[in-house]
Amino acid sequence: MTGNKTKKFRGSMTHGRGKKGGRGAGLRGGKGNAGLLKHRFMHMMKYMPDHIGKHGFKRPQKMIKHDTYINIGALEERFPSKKTIDLEKEGIDKLLGGGNIGKDFKITVKKASAKAIEKIKAQNGEVNLIKQ
Repeated sequence: MTGNKTKKFRGSMTHGRGKKGGRGAGLRGGKGNAGLLKHRFMHMMKYMPDHIGKHGFKRPQKMIKHDTYINIGALEERFPSKKTIDLEKEGIDKLLGGGNIGKDFKITVKKASAKAIEKIKAQNGEVNLIKQ
């Protein structure tokens, strides 16, 4: 059933909405973030102050150092015939205490966790830490 207003505006082309009011989001100035740098600029500055520009920084990849680790449980698998291991030459920075060992290793490394040192000493092994 057509209402009174529809009947009233028959033949008027715009039905009282102006030229763009009936098309898409014309009457409200666009959809979403349309016009943030034009007619909605003050709204953006007040309610969305961080919307434009760069924020923070990304560290250069050369500056980020990633240590390589090995657990003592993996020592026998990786070095089955060796008893003396220089982990620095193997490219490993730190020795961790995960797993168990059955040999008395003599290990040279930059860093080692307290648990790793304790487990190796329990097997009559030795850990030499390299001073940097």
